[in-house]
Amino acid sequence: MKIHPMHPSTILSTWFWVGLLPKAPGTWGSAVAVVMAYFIQTGFGERGTAVLLLAAIAVFFVGWWAAGHYEARLDGDDPGEVVIDEVAGQWIACLFLPPVWWLYLLAFVAFRVFDIFKPWPVDHLDKHGTGGLGIMQDDLAAGVYALLVMQVFLMTLGTPWTATA
Repeated sequence: MKIHPMHPSTILSTWFWVGLLPKAPGTWGSAVAVVMAYFIQTGFGERGTAVLLLAAIAVFFVGWWAAGHYEARLDGDDPGEVVIDEVAGQWIACLFLPPVWWLYLLAFVAFRVFDIFKPWPVDHLDKHGTGGLGIMQDDLAAGVYALLVMQVFLMTLGTPWTATA
């Protein structure tokens, strides 16, 4: 069954139709999400991380519904155009980053690596999840892995960061 492009579950699950772009929809979804994460964190100043975390949680729950509804309407299994899961996972990966653009680029790469190669338990969550929760949970786990990698990277560098770096 085809779902209408203006249906709320289509708009949200494809993250405002970004997932409908040709070739590599997950990468497009992550790219849009990382830019949004940068502007959310820098735009809200010292509250930026809290706002991004709350936004990621909200997107996770909205995605649970939207992706599940979209998948059910298509009778498909985790359709590629559903990218709201990448948005939530990428936002988790960007938590606590200072306002330095190349760190967000690095978080983008880290998240994509974990999302594509799916180390345990990401692969387990991907293979055994069903419905909207199944679509969302593996990307959330990939986001947590990327978050941990980024935080270890920042602790290892031990350098104060400025917006001009």
